[in-house]
Amino acid sequence: METKPKKRRTLTAVSTKRPAIIPESLVYEMLDGRPLYYQGYREVLAGRKTTEEVMGSSTLQWVLVSYFMKIMYRSLDESRYWFASNEAGVHLDHRSNLSHDVAIYDRTVLTPDKINKKYASVPALVAIEIDVKADLSNVEDRNYVNLKTRKLLDFGTGKVIWVFSDSQQVMVAERTAI
Repeated sequence: METKPKKRRTLTAVSTKRPAIIPESLVYEMLDGRPLYYQGYREVLAGRKTTEEVMGSSTLQWVLVSYFMKIMYRSLDESRYWFASNEAGVHLDHRSNLSHDVAIYDRTVLTPDKINKKYASVPALVAIEIDVKADLSNVEDRNYVNLKTRKLLDFGTGKVIWVFSDSQQVMVAERTAI
């Protein structure tokens, strides 16, 4: 009787890769203590894109931001309001740091003593968000727009306006709405 030689069992290497450490520069916002990263952050970690490529605004976004800024400067009294753009940071609490594409602040609320090298600690009168730049693939609650809107309104923001370029829709949420 002929016997077949026994096959040697080889152990397959168990992956010892540690999860990639994601640099803070790729954190878009902190929401309830969870980091939300820029869309495309995985490509940066894989070396296929640079940090600047995923952080920058598209031409459509910066044209829309410019449009809103132009309307604000032409229509609103600069002595009563601050106009913010460029991912203006707002600190809601120790677990939430968000940003605005465009915002209008009341100068009697955002007073000179509150202007420093930190995120704004007071709510905007109006916050305008253009598209979603956060990667939501690892977020359990995929309803980021509603969650961010609710957090801003609860913080005291008077109105949150979302502009969605893909669907060409605008959503307006107000604290005073019933």
